[in-house]
Amino acid sequence: MSPAELLNLYAWDAWANREVLHSVRPAAADAPKAVNLLAHIGATEILWLSRIRGRPSPVPVWPDVSLDDCPRLLIDAADQWRAFLEDLNPAEAARPVAYVNTKGESFESSVPDIANHVLFHSHYHRGQIATLLRAAGHQPAYTDLIHAIRTRALVPQGDRP
Repeated sequence: MSPAELLNLYAWDAWANREVLHSVRPAAADAPKAVNLLAHIGATEILWLSRIRGRPSPVPVWPDVSLDDCPRLLIDAADQWRAFLEDLNPAEAARPVAYVNTKGESFESSVPDIANHVLFHSHYHRGQIATLLRAAGHQPAYTDLIHAIRTRALVPQGDRP
């Protein structure tokens, strides 16, 4: 997958995270686990980019934060990934990334595999949040990629000046 394609998917991810944040706000008291999952989405996006950069993550994988702290985490994650992908060159994309997971196990993965994992991980947890909101009697956000494309919610990142 090209950096331009990844940029487009990360634009969708940032949009979807914003949409979920808006749907969680009125439901937070009825679905507190949704807040935990939303914070986890932002934290793990930052964690994985820290692994790529060979640095410790500045946030724990399951941060104990309030709903008011979630926008900062999500914006920070989106901004960092966008900047990283905009500067991604073929040599960096091909480089293997060695890291230790939260269980202390060592692994090596490619940058594109990590980038795709982050997208699917976030999408998975947004689905969990939707389930929690519905169970609590609230309307979850509609975050499907095709919906974002059809409604022109996304500006193609590869076409930016």
